[in-house]
Amino acid sequence: MRPRLAIATVIVSAALAGGCSTAPAPQATPTPSTATALPHLAGVELPPPLALPPPGLSVSAQQVTYTRAGRTLRTVIWTPDRPGRYPAVLFSHGLNGAPEEFAPLLKTWAAAGFVVIAPAYPNTTRGAQLDIYDVLNQPADASYVLGQVLAGPLGAHIDAKRLAAAGHSAGAITTVGLFTANRDTRLRAGVILAGSGLGVGTDFTGPPAALFFVHGDADPLVSYASGKETYDDVPWSKAMLTIPGGNHDDPYLHPDSPDYPLVAKSTLEFLLLELYGDEAARAAFAPTADLDSHL
Repeated sequence: MRPRLAIATVIVSAALAGGCSTAPAPQATPTPSTATALPHLAGVELPPPLALPPPGLSVSAQQVTYTRAGRTLRTVIWTPDRPGRYPAVLFSHGLNGAPEEFAPLLKTWAAAGFVVIAPAYPNTTRGAQLDIYDVLNQPADASYVLGQVLAGPLGAHIDAKRLAAAGHSAGAITTVGLFTANRDTRLRAGVILAGSGLGVGTDFTGPPAALFFVHGDADPLVSYASGKETYDDVPWSKAMLTIPGGNHDDPYLHPDSPDYPLVAKSTLEFLLLELYGDEAARAAFAPTADLDSHL
């Protein structure tokens, strides 16, 4: 029997549907701080600098299917077409979502020199018979897919010491789980888009990893407060970007959203900093009224 944890309280009522547009609901919003680095945080050492590839690489996509304990994991992988070994990002979609819905953002990362690995989870992807509790099984799925990719033909094109995870909504919860209850110690960084530690907890364990949270303060599905509480519990290098008036989907899924360019730019700068060791990217994380940063 799967554990029926507190994940139900928000996910059942809101459905956390990746790609589902919902009108913002007014909420009380904690004001982000602009404090300097907290002394109790465990700093994350950057990897040795890796030469950045030329900007705007062409990108190709392929689809591979893996099976873990009877669970079918259709996986879309975006890769730069230029030869070489690249850092990789493991991306998780939200409930009733799919990897392809995030193609604009994920292709932006790939064009900057990242292999992006995006599984479609068997019981939460679009068209599946939805099982919200299966989100708790997804961190193990994600780790398995990452291992299969690294062991397969694409592994020769990935720098296995420069790995990150990212996700949106229930996929962001999945991503938090990779740093808590299902810690994957291969990961050195994570991007949490409109997520929290609901169901997977905030007991961050294992070697320090830098985490970047992005959350709209008018998100009606995963509350800003729950995301901020999870962020506050991170004991390592971290940053949180608050999107004033941002809802649950538009800043991440829709390039025509006024907030999308900021999300695309800031997440890319974070990945360049933490996986390429690009110190120039650190300038994007100077604390502001909407950015709490301890990177």
